[in-house]
Amino acid sequence: MTKDLITLAVAEHSDIADFKKELQDAFAVAVVDEFGSLPDGPIPSDEVLNKSINAPRSVVLRILRGGQKVGGAVLTIDTKTHHNSLDLFFLKVGEHGRGIGLKAWFAIEQRYPETITWQTHTPYFEKRNIHFYVNKCGFKIIEFFNKHHPDPNHPGQDDLPGGDGDAFQFEKIMRGVEVVSEADAT
Repeated sequence: MTKDLITLAVAEHSDIADFKKELQDAFAVAVVDEFGSLPDGPIPSDEVLNKSINAPRSVVLRILRGGQKVGGAVLTIDTKTHHNSLDLFFLKVGEHGRGIGLKAWFAIEQRYPETITWQTHTPYFEKRNIHFYVNKCGFKIIEFFNKHHPDPNHPGQDDLPGGDGDAFQFEKIMRGVEVVSEADAT
């Protein structure tokens, strides 16, 4: 196995505590960069992480580089509609800037080739994430959530510093949806 080979593995139950801590540490960097300090408690909270990790259709993946854990992702995979979501995605502190995130994202796409669309979201202040999703991974911004247009699926966004809940929703269309009219079906 080469040192820089990026692979994915389903996270073991015994690894979830480390997974959550590494994710919170990675998210803390952006919050501190933007706001100067962290609010009380980790971001996202343990409650938010547990809800995401334990949600129906949730898949928790470890990102491995040369067999070593360098990050992770929480996905929601809908095997009926094939409209999936990237709920959480992170690289451990110190692992950015090496192309690992992009290789990991492409590995996720390859792991779920039946996906029609992927959706994800990120807070407005996370310019690095916005650049990554739009300019590197090919997502499009499809919605902007704010105090006048709150996100019904992620109400905890207002728990971030600044408290305004501003966030972007992204979508990546992987393949077209074949539409059959009633006239074509007969």
